[in-house]
Amino acid sequence: MKAFILAAGLGTRLKTITDSKPKALVEINGIPLIEHLLLKLINHGFNSVIVNVHHYSSQVIDFIKSKKSFGIEIEFSDETGLLLDTGGGLKKVKWFFNDNKPFLIHNVDIFSNIDLNELYNYHAKNNSIATLAVQKRNSSRYFLFDKEKNLCGWINEKTGEIKITRKSSEELFRFAFSGIQIAEPLIFDNMLSNDVFSLVDLYLSIASKHRITYFDHSNSIFVDLGKKEKLIEAEKLIGK
Repeated sequence: MKAFILAAGLGTRLKTITDSKPKALVEINGIPLIEHLLLKLINHGFNSVIVNVHHYSSQVIDFIKSKKSFGIEIEFSDETGLLLDTGGGLKKVKWFFNDNKPFLIHNVDIFSNIDLNELYNYHAKNNSIATLAVQKRNSSRYFLFDKEKNLCGWINEKTGEIKITRKSSEELFRFAFSGIQIAEPLIFDNMLSNDVFSLVDLYLSIASKHRITYFDHSNSIFVDLGKKEKLIEAEKLIGK
C-alpha cells in the first residue's frame, strides 16, 4: 500500500524549536515525528511512501536515508522553491500513485492511534473518491456532512465563514478533520488549476459531483502536534 506524508509545513506554531529544524524532525520522547509516523505506517502494511519537504528539506532527506528508509520504498517531493500547500503538494506527486489503488494521505504532525487498516477497508466499501478521518471534538473549523455521510460544506466558527458546496434539505452534521484520509487516484483528474491550494479547497470544489465521505474515529486518541504543549501531551500518552 502507498502513502503520502505531508511534511513540508513551516512549523510556525512550534517556534523556536523549528528555527533550526523542520517540523518533521521535532521529537517526542527522543524520536522524530516522521519516524513515529513511518513506523506506524509500516506496522499497518504501508510499504511505499512519498514525503514532501520544504523547510530544512535536506535534514528530513538525510535523516530518512540514515535510517536506510526504514526498509521500505521512500521517495521525496521537494518543494524547496515553492511551498504548495496540502492540495498543491498532492497534485505534484501524481506520478507516484500509478497503481490505480487507493492511498493514504497523512499529516506528519498528527499523533493518533487510529486504525489505518480499518480506515482503508472502510473506504474500499464506500464508493467514494475520498474518505476523511474525522472526530466529534471541539475545533474552530468543521466539515459539514449530511445523514448519508456526504460532504456538503465547511464552516469556520471563528470568522463565521461558511461554504456550502452540496445542497441538502436536511440537517448537516459537524465533524473536525484529523488530517488523515484515503483517496482514489481519480482525485488527480479533479485537481484545481492553480499550483498552490489546500486539500480542504479541493474537496469542497468537487463535493457536488463526487462522493466524499467520512470515517468517524472519535474514540481514538488524537493530538494535533502543532503546539509545544501538545508535544508534552503526546509524550505522556506514549509513556502510558
